[in-house]
Amino acid sequence: MARRQPGESPDQRPAALRLTWVQPEDLIGHELRQAAEDGRDASAVEHRWRAAGGHPAPGRAGASARPADPRLRALAARLLDELAALPSPSAGDEPTDLPAIKAACPAWPTAPAPASAPAPAPGSLRPRLEAAWLGRAAGCLLGKPVETLPLAGIRALARATGNWPLRGWFTEVGLDPAIAARHPWHSHSRATSLAESIDGMPEDDDLDHPVLGLLLLQRYGHGFRTTDVARLWLDELPAGRTFTAERVAYRNLLDGIEPPHTASFRNPFREWIGALIRADVFGWTRPGDPARAAEAAWRDATLTHTANGVYGEMFAAAAIAAAAGGHTDVHGCLRAGLAVVPRRSRLARAVRFGIETARAEPTGSDAGFADVVDRLHHAYGHHHWVHVVPNAALLAAALTHADGSFSGSICRVVSGGWDTDSNGATAGSLAGLLAGTPEALPVRWTAPLRNRLATTVSDLNGIGFDTLAARTADLAVAGRGTGPPPGGTGP
Repeated sequence: MARRQPGESPDQRPAALRLTWVQPEDLIGHELRQAAEDGRDASAVEHRWRAAGGHPAPGRAGASARPADPRLRALAARLLDELAALPSPSAGDEPTDLPAIKAACPAWPTAPAPASAPAPAPGSLRPRLEAAWLGRAAGCLLGKPVETLPLAGIRALARATGNWPLRGWFTEVGLDPAIAARHPWHSHSRATSLAESIDGMPEDDDLDHPVLGLLLLQRYGHGFRTTDVARLWLDELPAGRTFTAERVAYRNLLDGIEPPHTASFRNPFREWIGALIRADVFGWTRPGDPARAAEAAWRDATLTHTANGVYGEMFAAAAIAAAAGGHTDVHGCLRAGLAVVPRRSRLARAVRFGIETARAEPTGSDAGFADVVDRLHHAYGHHHWVHVVPNAALLAAALTHADGSFSGSICRVVSGGWDTDSNGATAGSLAGLLAGTPEALPVRWTAPLRNRLATTVSDLNGIGFDTLAARTADLAVAGRGTGPPPGGTGP
């Protein structure tokens, strides 16, 4: 989920520093879109913004082409606060408070008692978790070169190189230069994520965050609080490696704003996909325990997100926990994920729509999934490409249609566009767990990874996926049967 300016090469960067994802004049357009999505009447605010010369939200980049003058920037900040004060008709169906979320989930799972669900031995978990780590990396890497591209561009590049329906790494070998010019690869990923250039897993925030999740549990245990997540970020996560909601929350922390207000103050990205990409460790370390995985995900997510943004991480954590337990199929995993999402929320409706749409097409047909994708883009294409709602619908559809197949899952979800590397990572993690061992994953996906992860987190650059799996398995055993800290699950 690397949110750099699309198509920007080092010699194209402006001389002045243009910080993305935080400027008020860029945030206001996104907040107006968010208001429309959750039913707030922002027409008066929008009129004032446009009348003053304000621009819409940047289409795909993190910042507009030019900074606003001081007068317009000050107006944007004031209007962001006015928008935050507008009542939201969807608030009753989409709470952020954990007890209210549970009350809105009639099928909320029961946490297994230690006696009835004995802890798995580390040795039995390690192969499954190594497959999950490898799967997450491979799925992310598959999506990296086409991140930020629209669906038409992804299809054109794959077709032009004989890779459609998508079944392998993207390549520019044999690519018509005219097509390459119309649909440029993600500039920061081209050198490390095309078939001819892969040499280990390059750095990406979709892998940095699982590594941070391991450090979180090692440092604070399974009873961590949201404030512990904040402390860890300030210690270990470079601010420049945060994007969208995470960058705004990071800025808020530095401004002295404390969780959970870090998630809501001037943060129009609070229902985007950033929390969902942090879910895996909470599922991996709670095998067969979707309830506690979802509660841990809630404590992590509320640093940066609200409502549907929080549900995205809870959904993924619960589904991954079900897969890590080893006693269900992909469809059971998706049911476990849906069980922790308020039934009347937009995210729950989108996931159900994705599943139902995929079921309407014969499984096993790669070509048929293109029709599923077209229906999803028709239904959700008005959202920003990083919003959690369309991406969760696509993730659920791809996993359903592939019926748990590893290659089918990552290829389908990446071929569907939107946040390609993030969706590929989550699909690969879950499908890797279902595969059960590294050897069960096709070697064409795992061999180029060289058992080596590049990361900016701590001193772990170059760590092997086998080592990460061993550490994850140890944490899963240590945490079995424990819950949040006494007295609550808050900051």
